[in-house]
Amino acid sequence: MRSLIRDASLSALVAGFVTVLVGFTSSAVIVFQAAEAAGAGPREIGSWMGALGLGMGLTCILLSLRYRVPVVTAWSTPGAAMLITAVSGVSLAEATGAFLLSALLICISGFSGLFERTINRIPIALASGLLAGVLLRFGLQAFGAMGTRPWMVLSMLASYLALRRLRPRYAVPGALVVGLMVAWFDGALGLSVVSLSLTEPVFTMPSLSLHAVFGVALPLFVVTMASQNVPGVAVIRASGYQLPISPLIGWTGVATMLLAPFGAYALNLAAITAAICMGREAHEDPARRYVAAVAAGGFYLLIGLFGATVGSLFAAFPKELVLAIAGIALLGTIGNGLATAMANEREREPALITFLVTASGVSLLGIGSAFWGLVAGAIALRMVARIR
Repeated sequence: MRSLIRDASLSALVAGFVTVLVGFTSSAVIVFQAAEAAGAGPREIGSWMGALGLGMGLTCILLSLRYRVPVVTAWSTPGAAMLITAVSGVSLAEATGAFLLSALLICISGFSGLFERTINRIPIALASGLLAGVLLRFGLQAFGAMGTRPWMVLSMLASYLALRRLRPRYAVPGALVVGLMVAWFDGALGLSVVSLSLTEPVFTMPSLSLHAVFGVALPLFVVTMASQNVPGVAVIRASGYQLPISPLIGWTGVATMLLAPFGAYALNLAAITAAICMGREAHEDPARRYVAAVAAGGFYLLIGLFGATVGSLFAAFPKELVLAIAGIALLGTIGNGLATAMANEREREPALITFLVTASGVSLLGIGSAFWGLVAGAIALRMVARIR
């Protein structure tokens, strides 16, 4: 605890808040839709958000403190998107059983070391290209937000650039404060809709059917591993951190198993939001950036306790502010990813292919572009090696 207090900083706290802000506002609506498709009512949906917030909060905090590395977890956004259609004809109890089976498979692939042995074959250039490709749209969206709120975005960008020169650790916090001030003066903060309410956990007794196993559990496992955990590990490696991957994957599976009856359908390593905590904006010293992930875990716990309240608070922020602060917070990470991806001439073109396929957003067989970017880059790397 003493070391945590010593390593704490305002920049890390803000990075943790931005992590949760971006993660929640960018995909919470998909989770709501998935819960509704599974037959969840308002009470169950609140329980889903509470269980997911609790799971993400505890895994972020405990794993980050254990390894002194920023470990950020998240709900499976591609998994939620898949569930919207996959749970058709499946009861909520059967869906819950499928969540448990998927979590068990994640535990096995994690603790057995099978996933880590596979992921260790990815070269750092491809991992960096994937990282830059995953994050590119956030950089583009930040500048795209100028079309509707130019003064807000320009003010945030100007304050960020000025503070990067004068006080680098406070560049992102300063940009966020400026954005909130502009939104306040413009009357764009809808704080009047924020109300305080606790989350009520709702237990669902799980059951299983063949339809749930093959139509929900197995696809959820594949999508979570390929579209979330693979890029999540790539972000960790591309950010320069070396830590055992197997227990990280395994413990996200354990957390999902414990909380699945309350609505935690799938927890996994984060990619986009993790990059916020692993970049220099969280702290200049990489050894102290774990505090940002711990802070994110604390904010996720608040979502778990006050799901509806936190949801209304984040909804009060203008969309342009969220897009701008996400893009600004990730500028350095995108630049470092591109620089590392292009550094080795022999791996440059495969890394560029990885970057472009990932940035394209293409989705095949229900699996997102991050996975296919790695596949395309690996094939290109093998072909280039044979030609030479």
